[in-house]
Amino acid sequence: MYNIGDKIVYPMHGAGIIESIEEKEILGKKQKYYVMKMPIGDMKVMIPLDSVKEIGVRDIINQQEAENVMKIFKSEKTDMSSNWNKRYRENMVKIKSGNIYEVAHVVKNLMHRDREKGLSTGERKMLNSAKQILVSELVLAKNMGQREVEHMIEDMIEQV
Repeated sequence: MYNIGDKIVYPMHGAGIIESIEEKEILGKKQKYYVMKMPIGDMKVMIPLDSVKEIGVRDIINQQEAENVMKIFKSEKTDMSSNWNKRYRENMVKIKSGNIYEVAHVVKNLMHRDREKGLSTGERKMLNSAKQILVSELVLAKNMGQREVEHMIEDMIEQV
């Protein structure tokens, strides 16, 4: 169980801080929810306490893990399928996993592809979504601002 003030990750949405724990009645069912405030976009997300494990909610990474994530952007780019459909499915599986390292690989690879060949509308949306998930966790893990983290990632991509 998490407490108010804990920093957590909600896969497919990103990281945030638990602001409150509230009981709400939705569709005739009373349930307790974590109310999580996201550092990006000033958005709030409600997470049912009963579903935390199956959703894959986890603690944010620590400072050392954040450094390891950033190293992904310094490494050589990895091969991606040239088939758009296959590439999209593989990337979606990585994002849904909730694994920050997998999400970082998706962001890195799509940013490289965007620079080289451009992205389709679907992949551009995927990149923006994956980037938000990644940046939201790094903002909290590294105690930095959103713009700082985004610039740091972009600078590393340009150096490879």
